[in-house]
This record gives sequence, C-alpha cells and structure tokens, in this order.
Amino acid sequence: MREWNQRLVLDLLRSTGPATRPRIARDTGLSKPTVGQALLGLEEAGLVRTVGRRAEGPGRAAVLYEANPAAGHVLAVDIGRERLRVAVADLAGDVVSRVDERNRCRSASALVRMVRELAERAVAVAGLGAGQVVATVVGSPGVADRRNRAVQLAPNLPGWGRKGLLDELAAVLGPGLVVENDANLAAVGERERGAARGVDDFAYLAVGTGLGLGLVLGGELFRGAHGAAGEVGYLPFPDVASGQGASAPGERGQMEDAVAARSVLVLAERHGLTGVRSPRDVFALARQGDDRAGRVVREEAERLASVVASVVAVVDPELVVLGGGIGANADLLVEPMTESLRRMTPLAPRVVPGELAEDAVLVGAVATGLAAARDVVFERGLRTARTRLT
Repeated sequence: MREWNQRLVLDLLRSTGPATRPRIARDTGLSKPTVGQALLGLEEAGLVRTVGRRAEGPGRAAVLYEANPAAGHVLAVDIGRERLRVAVADLAGDVVSRVDERNRCRSASALVRMVRELAERAVAVAGLGAGQVVATVVGSPGVADRRNRAVQLAPNLPGWGRKGLLDELAAVLGPGLVVENDANLAAVGERERGAARGVDDFAYLAVGTGLGLGLVLGGELFRGAHGAAGEVGYLPFPDVASGQGASAPGERGQMEDAVAARSVLVLAERHGLTGVRSPRDVFALARQGDDRAGRVVREEAERLASVVASVVAVVDPELVVLGGGIGANADLLVEPMTESLRRMTPLAPRVVPGELAEDAVLVGAVATGLAAARDVVFERGLRTARTRLT
C-alpha cells in the first residue's frame, strides 16, 4: 500500500507539474499524513525534490514538490540512410544533449560502431555516468526480426538484415534496448508533440530515401502480426514502361521505387529537367515557378495520393501526417495530393504537414523510452531507499 501511494503521488507530479502537499492530498484523495509519508519516501529514493514554496491561502507558504527529472535518462537513436541522430533526455522528456552526424557507413559493422561512438559522445556531453541512462530506444527503417535478431526490410542500410544484428546493437548500447520502426516512432512523436496531438486514428507517411507508414489506431501504435504494418513501400506499382516497379520480391518495394527520393530524380529526367542533383533541387525549382519541376511535383503528389488511397480504404484514418525528407515539402505536395485523393476515393482524409520535421523519430523514441525508464527508476529508487533503511 505504501508503494502504491508513492506511485500515485509520483504520477500526479509528473502529469500536473510541481504541487504542494495540500494540493496533492486534494487531487489524489489521500490524507495529508499519507501524502507526507509518500513524499518522504520518494525524496529518500531521489525521485522527488523540493523546488521552493507556494502560498495557498493565509498562513505560511507550503513546500512545493516536483518529480525529479534527473533521476534517470533515456537514450534515443534515429538511424537513417543519410543521417544519424542521437539524443539524451531526462524523465521530463527534455533533451539534455544531442549529436547529429552524416551516415557515411557502408557496412552494418561500421554503422554499429558509429552508433556506439555517437551514443557515448551524447552521454558524455550530458555529463552522465554509468547507470544513469536507464532506457534506450532505436528507430530504424525495417522490421525487427526477434527470431533471427536482425532488422529485415531495410534495403537502404547494407547488411542490416544479417543474423544477430540486434545483439550487436544491445552489446554497444546496453541491456533493455528497444528497436522500433522509424515511421512508427515518428507517428508516436507527432501524436506526442506534433500535428496529431489528440488524434486517436491517423497515419504518418514518411517519404525520404525510403517509404514507410506509422499507424496509430484507437490511440495505440499498430504493428500488425509480424511488425510489418505500414510497409507501404511494398505496395504494387506496375509502371513497367518507365522502368519502375520492377523490383523482385524481398528487394526494394515497387511503391518505394516509385515515390521515394530516387524516383523524384527519375521523374525529373523524364520531364526534361536537367542540372538537378537532388530532390531538394527539384522542389527549389518548383518554388521558383519552373514548369517542368512543377510537373514533377504534381506527379510525385499523385503517386503519394495513391499510397494514401490504399491505406484509407483499409484503416480509415482521420488524418494523414506527411513527413520525411520528401514529405518536408508539404507546402508543394499537400494541395495536389488532396486533389488527387478526391478523384480517387470518397474516403479522402485530411493531409497535413508534420510539425516535428527531422526530430519526429527522436521525439517518438524519447516518448517510448520514458514509460520504461520511469518504471525502472521507481523500482530502483525504492530498492535503494530500503537498503539505506536496513
């Protein structure tokens, strides 16, 4: 019962912010002496700290308590084909250090080493010691294969599907590692702090080097029977005449070939647009009014609309959030996507730009790690307090 009361008080402080003992008693329904005992135990465990006083009526100002955000930390890692991003956050979800680097790795071994180096650097910059990071969440393209301890369906990361890769990551990042699909984490991030706040049924469409979809249904992340829900890159796209849609099963998906970053350059060449080296160049020209670049953008938008139309016919989301390197050009894509959707289906949802941009995966990774980290810290803090008493 004592631990239950402590958990109740701690959860309240985490959800509502700093509060006095009388306020905690009112909000929890516990007696003031019970709240006092719970706060004493939480202080001894390092889970709660005082942050001044607050007047709540006549008489002496009451002591103000808050959940101690420094009681533990979460390590979040975003592994992309182009960039690696690593962040350390405290238990309030605030990022205390961050490291970003270009991904120049050409093998899985090199990528694991680089992840370890960036993680160690981020932890050092945060000024943390051993044991202060209590949860680690990695976002990666593809699907974690628990049986073979690998990450499947990630063709843009060479060697990522080899057996035992998850164990290699755990060896350099520590126990309790969670590896989640990056689009799934981005969806969690946009629901936590972005464009999907308060929305229980939505899809996050990530369009960049690859193509992925994160689904939140009924307020919960939906992964499917094998964790592959949202692998929309494998939808068919039978545009054989263009040379696209010819990938063999198990390789890069047909739809990913048709709409991801590489396809924008293929479309640019088809429309006679020369001198462009990246999709960014194409979108920049479209913003300047170049007709050929505009046609490329419209065709890209139509293809993305076909992806969304396939998804909405099955899961009927209220909202589709557009993200990723290509999706970041929502100012050019949303309007033609919406027009195409209205022609394709009577089920067209709202399509909106993501609000978190390149931070979506990290925000989702932190949010995912916080629940586990808070449980670990609570149990560890109470064990430490009990040891002191004995």
